[in-house]
Formats: sequence, C-alpha cells, structure tokens
Amino acid sequence: MLTTLTTVLGLAPLMYETSQQAQFLKPTVITLVYGLGFGMFLVLLVVPALVAIQADIARPMQSLKRAMAAGQHAGARRLQALIALSGIVQLAWLACTLGWTMATGLLPAVLRKALPWMADIDPLRAALLLCLGGMMILALLTYVIGALGATRDSSRQAI
Repeated sequence: MLTTLTTVLGLAPLMYETSQQAQFLKPTVITLVYGLGFGMFLVLLVVPALVAIQADIARPMQSLKRAMAAGQHAGARRLQALIALSGIVQLAWLACTLGWTMATGLLPAVLRKALPWMADIDPLRAALLLCLGGMMILALLTYVIGALGATRDSSRQAI
C-alpha cells in the first residue's frame, strides 16, 4: 500500500499540470495512477474477501461430503435420506416456481391466488423471489431437522 500511495502521490502533480510539455505525459500518468489505485483496491480488499468467502463455503460443503460418506449406521442413513429428500424437494420447488414462470410467463395459478399482492410485481421477479425464499426456508428446515436428529442420536449413544 505504501508503494502504491507514494507512486500515486508522486504522479499527482503531473496529472494536474496544465503546461504544453506535460500534455504529452498525461495519458501515461492517468493510466498509471488509476491502474495502480484500482489494482491496490483489488489486491488488498477484493481478493482477501473472495478467499474468506471461499473458506466459508468450503466448510459446509466439506461437512456435507462427510455426512454423505458416513458409515452405514441408522443415523447416517437417516441423514443421507434427509439430504436427498431435501434436494428433491428443492428441485421440485424450483420447477414449480421459476421453471413454470419461465415456460408460461405467469406465476402458477395456486401461487397467484395465495399471494394476490404479488400481482403488481413482474412475474419472473416474483417467481425468483418465491424460489429463493422457499429454498432458503427448505434449507433451514433441513438443517434444523438434521441437527435435531443428530442430537437425538448422540443422546441415545450417551445412555
């Protein structure tokens, strides 16, 4: 950061120079100043944020892989069945909301009747909202049911 700041601040007087001789260097100076500034922003803020996001996403994925590869005891089989059922229900919800709307241009009749306030919203936007909201609720419900089942299994093993 210090190198970038000293370079940018050192080139700043040339950027605002109005003399005829400086006009020749101005495009190069502008390119350097803005390129270095944008590069610093990317390297110091965006890349570490993306690495942190990747680490945050990797943990649940690793946990899911461990759950799916777990042993053949009853608790592991129930958890695998719950995850598979959740995936099927989410795919069905995707097809019923977003898929139907993309194919017909309208929300399904059941959803239009159940949610009349969505009539003012663009159907595709409404379907996307319903799809994402429903999938988040289904994922949360799956998580809670799986956690309760794991807690119940561990309390049985402790006894």
